[in-house]
Amino acid sequence: MTRLQRLIRLSAVALTAVALSGCISLFPKSKPANLYRFDYLMPAEAASPPRASGEKFGVLKLSNEFNKAAAGDRIMTVTAGSDVAYIAEARWVSPASVLFDEAVSRAFDQDGRSARLISRGEIGQSDYVLKLDVRDFQVNYATPKGRPSVVVNVHAVLTRSADRSVAAERTFSQTVAADGDRQADIVRAFTVGVSGVLRDLVEWTSSLGKAAS
Repeated sequence: MTRLQRLIRLSAVALTAVALSGCISLFPKSKPANLYRFDYLMPAEAASPPRASGEKFGVLKLSNEFNKAAAGDRIMTVTAGSDVAYIAEARWVSPASVLFDEAVSRAFDQDGRSARLISRGEIGQSDYVLKLDVRDFQVNYATPKGRPSVVVNVHAVLTRSADRSVAAERTFSQTVAADGDRQADIVRAFTVGVSGVLRDLVEWTSSLGKAAS
């Protein structure tokens, strides 16, 4: 075999290797993740809540603070109070912080009480400013093979727009036992927990604003 033939053969091998390396992405080693979302659901008995009498007051909601470990699209678990991990092959369809913000807006829109969330373009119509800090948003396991529970813990601070004084603050918490250890059971528990927290938050905000008016 001449030197030229050997070079041609080596070049062919190199080109084949490059071609194969480009095909690796076509055969992923991990399974695709299942995508989920949680939402705000109004209880059936409150599907048509009575509209509040009198004029509504405006609430400007600032950007939420969110537990960094749980803010992304992965579903965080905590086992025995300290072992943090994420559920394999499961993702939120959008970051948890984004889905939570959407759920807050939906809760105030659907509730029908006196508090109304306003946009930044309506700052002049703001009576209060609401700040939310989502401190816990996770799946808890007492033991590795135990029954999971979803924990949603949110601290709220309501400030008067007129003088920036704190009108009130409160922590809202829900712990919801999942029906089982399947992904769908856990996601359903998140929806129940988020809905419970936001229902209490909207009622609290509305009652404070109405009392002050």
